[in-house]
Amino acid sequence: MQPSVIGAGGAASDWRVRLSLPPAAGGFYRDSPLMAPLKATDGMVFPVTPTIIVQNSANYTPQELPHTNYPYYAYQNSQVDQFSITGDFTVENALEGQYWIAAVHYLRSVSKMAYGNTPNQGSPPPVVRLNGYGDYVFKNVPVVVTQFAVELNQDVDYIFVKGIGPGGSHVPTRSNIQCTVQPIYSRRAVESFSLQKFVNGNYVKGNGGF
Repeated sequence: MQPSVIGAGGAASDWRVRLSLPPAAGGFYRDSPLMAPLKATDGMVFPVTPTIIVQNSANYTPQELPHTNYPYYAYQNSQVDQFSITGDFTVENALEGQYWIAAVHYLRSVSKMAYGNTPNQGSPPPVVRLNGYGDYVFKNVPVVVTQFAVELNQDVDYIFVKGIGPGGSHVPTRSNIQCTVQPIYSRRAVESFSLQKFVNGNYVKGNGGF
């Protein structure tokens, strides 16, 4: 994750996995000094290709009739389950260390609601967009971060990063960041869903993220 690569986030050819910054309504996310490095990549980018587990479910309810060997199954519903994203972060200099701090702070922030003395008090954690691997894999998928974990190993070096707090911070040269995201769609978007359009790949042209 060299500085020139960090700054390439706005390019249309950038197929890296990215969680976007919250929309303009949550302007204080974009104005945060700690998350300033994420502006260049328009969100949190995994610098090394992560491992992603995607799961979809079609649920059927068994109809168990007496004196039969096999139950009948009635379709109930389909759903997109949570995605698990696990990626390594490597840090070789202070600039990459600032990006690591911004990424961790981003995950801490987007998994919290607007509680207490906060603008938009009572609002749930923001919906962000997941992108990666081009148009037909993850294209503007609306997700919420439900869980994240950062692994700080004892057998790696730590780089001192100035300018983050009065005493600076020590950042691991190699760490593992895991997060779980849940695709979430508005009722209006679900009501207007068309299976035919989905099968034909038409939703990639819009912003629905199906």
